[in-house]
Amino acid sequence: MSLPSDAFQHVASRPHEPLRTFHPRRAALGRDREDALARLFPRWGFSVHDEAAPFPRTDDGHLDAGTLFGRHAPLVLEIGPGMGDTTVAMAAADPGRDYLAVEVHLPGLAQLLLLVERAGLSNVRVAHGDALELVRHALAPGALDAVHAFFPDPWPKARHHKRRLVQPEHVALLRSRLRPGGTLHVATDWEPYAHQMAQVLADDPGLVSDGLGDRPAHRPVTKFESRALAEGRRSYDVVARRRA
Repeated sequence: MSLPSDAFQHVASRPHEPLRTFHPRRAALGRDREDALARLFPRWGFSVHDEAAPFPRTDDGHLDAGTLFGRHAPLVLEIGPGMGDTTVAMAAADPGRDYLAVEVHLPGLAQLLLLVERAGLSNVRVAHGDALELVRHALAPGALDAVHAFFPDPWPKARHHKRRLVQPEHVALLRSRLRPGGTLHVATDWEPYAHQMAQVLADDPGLVSDGLGDRPAHRPVTKFESRALAEGRRSYDVVARRRA
């Protein structure tokens, strides 16, 4: 089964659809990635929006992670894993937790599936679509051990700041799905956005934030981050924990 590159676009046509925090892009998949989607997506993936590619649900309608992964383990939500290198590296180093990577861009999702297959990992699953929609409608309160959002689109123009992922209403939603003590970890190479991230997480009454910091050792350097460093831009990380 291969997903069309516009598989998520019908979501934006619904009345009163919230502003998206991502910018749709088009890119050719190539033979290997088309093959990965056809072979691996039915086994390890599902669509956030397409009922033809459903995900397992509990009796109350929430995502059934135990069925999805075939075990019960702490769950990490990866928002926008890019081309998947960081997700695979972290999941490989952290076999006791399960990683659900949600991506809107099919080339990255397909590449992640290829990397998971090559690494022989069993603790990674993928979802195609808007991560906030999945969180809002399918994840139960307290279902997550951690949320990672590394280098989301900074939407640098002031008129686009309302589209940023890290803003109070989105952070409150993500925090509500964390278990007490669970972590929300965000990173960016855009300094003004970094300060906004730090302020929003510090202001959330349900979180305890470490403030702006350097990349922790357990987060690999992403390819995007490597390019930013080569261009003279440093990265900033903010880690916050849900209050007990």
